[in-house]
Amino acid sequence: MKSPNLVSDLARHITLRQLQVFESVARNSSFTRAAEELFLAQPTVSMQLKKLADTVGLPLFEQRGIRIHLTEAGNEVYTICQEIFDNITNLEAKISDIKGVKCGHLRLAIITSSQYLVPDLLGQFGRLHPDVDFSLSVENREHILERLTGYEDDLCILGEPPPELDVISYPFIPNPLVAMASCNHPLAGVPNIPLKRFFEEPFIHREPGSGTRDAINRLFASKGLETPAGHMELASNEALKQAVVAELGVSILSMHSLALEGTSGPIAILDVQGLPIHRYWYLVHPKNKKLSPVTLAFLEFAKMQGQKVANKFNEEMEIIRKAHMHNYTESKD
Repeated sequence: MKSPNLVSDLARHITLRQLQVFESVARNSSFTRAAEELFLAQPTVSMQLKKLADTVGLPLFEQRGIRIHLTEAGNEVYTICQEIFDNITNLEAKISDIKGVKCGHLRLAIITSSQYLVPDLLGQFGRLHPDVDFSLSVENREHILERLTGYEDDLCILGEPPPELDVISYPFIPNPLVAMASCNHPLAGVPNIPLKRFFEEPFIHREPGSGTRDAINRLFASKGLETPAGHMELASNEALKQAVVAELGVSILSMHSLALEGTSGPIAILDVQGLPIHRYWYLVHPKNKKLSPVTLAFLEFAKMQGQKVANKFNEEMEIIRKAHMHNYTESKD
């Protein structure tokens, strides 16, 4: 147990600014990125960390090659630091609730494929609670999982999290993966295309590790088919869509990635057997993380909106299915 004098010395000499600088350096593993994030000169960052280390009486970072890592003492300070900032955030939100005003700060990290939908969701929530501020990080799946285990956000939005993670997840919006091709493609408008026939076309993949690519691989494994070697590999949904429009190949992507173009734009949704792949986006947070009132309000709001999105998707897919059948019938006549 720490002595009363030691606790008193730490409380008297450690400042919130020092902890803020330390938290940013620890999270970014970089003095330079922390300085950029906090709009500080790098010597100021170094000075704040030196004062904190002098107060603690132990080094907080150590250099290994070109990277910096937390020492044992640094890990302890980082854990307490996160608790302090979480408690301050919760206090701010609770005081706001007492005043009868929903305000505070909501930190979200979202998977790249959800970037077409989440900003609109935040816009709707923001109009209901105009005093809430948002921080939004758009990352690939690997980085989202890192942020999740590092307690960096209030909520994360991603595909189904790995079962070994100690988290709570809520499926809230369908994320159907549909077959796409240029609207000029010979398969556009053809009903009930065999899966094997679809993958005879040049195929454009997302990068390895992508949740979309993993889902496609699982689909093929379930049908006893070989995963297509791929004609091209792209790490961006936008780049992939442009490649499809340019008739470089076909692909499978989230239907929500067509939010701007719509389903009557330059990309056609194909009627392929076994598709769409039915997936969900999940709202996720660490199991032992205490959620602020603002986070809880957004969680409930997002789940309600998710049902509306699901109903809209079902209607759109039925319209597309009927259009395929109509076009096929006319072509036969």
